[in-house]
Amino acid sequence: MKRLFKTILNIVPRPLLIRLSYIIRPVLAFFLKGNKFTDPIDGKGFKTFLPYGYGKQRNNVLSPSTLSLERHRLLWLYLKNETNFFSAKLKVLHFAPEQAFYKRFKKMDNLDYVTTDLNSPLADVKADICNLPFKENEFDIILCNHVLEHIPDDTKAMQELYRVLKIGGMGIFQIPQDLNRAVTFEDDSITDKKERAKIFGQYDHVRIYGLDYFEKLRKIGFKVSEVDYTTKLTNSEIEAYCLAKGEIIPVVFK
Repeated sequence: MKRLFKTILNIVPRPLLIRLSYIIRPVLAFFLKGNKFTDPIDGKGFKTFLPYGYGKQRNNVLSPSTLSLERHRLLWLYLKNETNFFSAKLKVLHFAPEQAFYKRFKKMDNLDYVTTDLNSPLADVKADICNLPFKENEFDIILCNHVLEHIPDDTKAMQELYRVLKIGGMGIFQIPQDLNRAVTFEDDSITDKKERAKIFGQYDHVRIYGLDYFEKLRKIGFKVSEVDYTTKLTNSEIEAYCLAKGEIIPVVFK
């Protein structure tokens, strides 16, 4: 199964994967239901989660029902337990909206919910993150998760995120990050897809972020909180939800 999932991820274009997943997801959820693991997003239980990864695959991380990964479930718990995201009247901009969240957020009456991406079929607004068609200080919350590692000019992207976020607004900008690496690594000379997947973790990534990611956001103007929300959870919760212990949620404010 691991080899099959890896082949599918690397061959099938992402927009088509999104469409196909709507058909496959109910079947997977039915056959894998159990009580060993729980997806906190929908509360459903499973005997196992699925493997996932473009390069090196991680076992037991992809929820069969919501198709959430560790970072999605952690973010859901943080938003639910630590913010007013589910209750306050908020204008939200969501980049490359994840399936685990898209329909749920769109149905929430308290949110004025806008999605954007260049290629995603779930995006309301087709736009380049480096040249956004939105006004200054327009959004209360911006969700931009696992996007910046794809963007060659991430400085320009960060500047645009800062521009359209309201003063006092909050952003969550998760990225794949090597917490053992002090300095971000990028090398434009690596063009082979297999080599990029091996080095950067995914064939369409352009860098591996290190600890200096937070400082780069601060230089743009953001106030940054490096939130390790797993410290507020028990070990049994971390195991049951299949989370990555020690993962940092970059929460930013303007």
